[in-house]
Amino acid sequence: MQELIEILQNLHPEVDFAACDTLIDDGILDSFDIVSVINEINDTFDVVIPADRIVPENFNSAAALWELIEDLED
Repeated sequence: MQELIEILQNLHPEVDFAACDTLIDDGILDSFDIVSVINEINDTFDVVIPADRIVPENFNSAAALWELIEDLED
């Protein structure tokens, strides 16, 4: 999870990603950020996020994103 937090903090160091659960709802992450995060996740965790899993609820918090990564690793 720490690696994921670091990926997110590289985009927006001012955000407390451990606590925030409205990353998409509040516009903290935009479409360009999402593309960057997906690429970094692919490189770091060796998982591919399918298009049907790229939905706001999977990107609204680091916890939700981490759950998605763990699900895809199985």
